Amino acid sequence: MELQEALYTTRAMRRVTSEAIPMESQARILDAAIRAPSGGNQQGWRFLLVDDPGTIATLGPLYRDAMDQLWATVYKPRIDAAAAAPKTEESRQFDRVQRSAQWLADNFETVPLYLFAFSRYDPSGSSIYPAVWSAMLAARGEGIGTCLTAVLSAFHRDELLELLGVPKDAGWACSACVSFGYPTGRWAVAPRRAVHEVTYRNRWGEPSGLSVETPLWPPS
Repeated sequence: MELQEALYTTRAMRRVTSEAIPMESQARILDAAIRAPSGGNQQGWRFLLVDDPGTIATLGPLYRDAMDQLWATVYKPRIDAAAAAPKTEESRQFDRVQRSAQWLADNFETVPLYLFAFSRYDPSGSSIYPAVWSAMLAARGEGIGTCLTAVLSAFHRDELLELLGVPKDAGWACSACVSFGYPTGRWAVAPRRAVHEVTYRNRWGEPSGLSVETPLWPPS
């Protein structure tokens, strides 16, 4: 797979089958992840793969509760706005995202593999998220769908660390939980706001000089 295809089509793929992820694929994904840059090359990361059904079953209720709290707090204004104007494109798009996210919550126990990424003394995440993204890109190359979420850490941080046996008072924090599975849907370029709508140059609010009306991949 060429780089541009991976970059343009690696999007959140939450609906996946329960088919196990081969160990060979897992090895290639993690080997790619640890090649990512880290501050001072300290590589202050740890990766915990979870495929034990018992452990996943224990995490499932916590994840669903975290999602319930997310809908009731952070996303409540968007939910209310979508309910008030359900026929707008923005509302329809948000509805699709919400249903997809809720599917993962409702079917948490059927996902075959989760990757928990931990960093130490790195509150910005600058030294862990490049590795996580590399893992997700590598998974795309294997035909495996991924979705990055942090709701467990946001709403059940202490329970998560205890359930996973993470050493206490050692500075480790869970920066991301990534689901892995073979997608039931199709790969495609995700719709996003155009480059020139979200990019400035030299000073906030100033035009970037870029204009990209449609995705530049695949080439026309």
